[in-house]
Amino acid sequence: MFDTNYKGIYYYSFFRIAAFPFLFNLAKINLMHERFNNKIKQVLFLIFLLALVMTALVELYDYLPGMLGAVTLYILSRENYFQLIYKKKWKKGWAAMLFICYYTLLLGLPIYLAFTLITPKINDIISHPDQMLSMVKSAIAVIQQKFGLSITSEKSINTAVEKVSTMLPSLFNSTAILVANLGIMLFLLYYMLYSGSSIEKVLFKIIPLKDENTKLLATETKTTIKANAIGIPLIALVQGVTAAVGYFIFGVKDALLWGFLSGVFSILPLIGSMAIWVPLCVYMYASGNTGMAIGLTLYSAIITSNIDYFARMSIMKKMGDVHPVITMLGIIVGLGLFGFIGLIFGPLLVNYIIVLFGIYMNEFVEKQDVIVELVDKNVADTSVV
Repeated sequence: MFDTNYKGIYYYSFFRIAAFPFLFNLAKINLMHERFNNKIKQVLFLIFLLALVMTALVELYDYLPGMLGAVTLYILSRENYFQLIYKKKWKKGWAAMLFICYYTLLLGLPIYLAFTLITPKINDIISHPDQMLSMVKSAIAVIQQKFGLSITSEKSINTAVEKVSTMLPSLFNSTAILVANLGIMLFLLYYMLYSGSSIEKVLFKIIPLKDENTKLLATETKTTIKANAIGIPLIALVQGVTAAVGYFIFGVKDALLWGFLSGVFSILPLIGSMAIWVPLCVYMYASGNTGMAIGLTLYSAIITSNIDYFARMSIMKKMGDVHPVITMLGIIVGLGLFGFIGLIFGPLLVNYIIVLFGIYMNEFVEKQDVIVELVDKNVADTSVV
């Protein structure tokens, strides 16, 4: 009896010491294998999903400005929209439609002004290319004679004018794409406002970051988009009005048109409104208006350029304290990637690179002070450059 009990205890002890860990490890391996299979399925599903998204974006590339514009207007409108919904108790549809009407008027005014001012000039150039060619030739001839410089040959001038005359009709052909982008932008904006809270909750869930980092990303997105979407048009307005006043004072024909173009070109980095007022000054000097040309040159170099600098520093700093290096690099990148709307999303892209680096350090390297310094300084280290 004792031997039988002893053997039972022995076999039980052997099972616990040897067999049970083996079975436990086997179950653990099966569980790991199942989790691995699930991870593989998840990765394959995400790859398939990303492939579908990329295919759709490639086909919708021409209308990407409209979609990004809807995101911009949503971020600018969401706070006021939510106040109407939750505090004023407006219906969602009526509140969204109010913003659609507002932005239709706000965006329609500069577009109408642009077509009103620019279209007649383009029609004149297309109808009378010889007249424009003779004006360019005479101006260059006077400059070459006065300064003794050989700027370009007559053949090069003819080639350049022919290219410009060929490219101008394409501006009218792009009107359909512009109207389509505006329609898509307002259409998407309506439904983004209508379902804004639900969309934000879904995005908050699917972003694979810690909650504080997701909030940081949302804050940086709002700050950068607001700074550029409001700041850049204000800078262009100030620059355009200042330049138009100078053109009117010094007798430039169609001062309003050239002021409008100066405001548009002021958004470009490095060159800015110089792309307009420098050729105008040269043309006035070549036409014999030496005093007016010198006066306009001094006005543009001293007043217009400095107004642009101070407006850029004060407005952009007040809007979101976005560093000018980020703005300049972002505009260069954004215009190539997204077109005109890249003026807003280019700086956002550059800012994302800096912010996501800090988030990566916080998420995976576990250096908490990196992300804190990034938020407090707001990318102040770039000022050293």
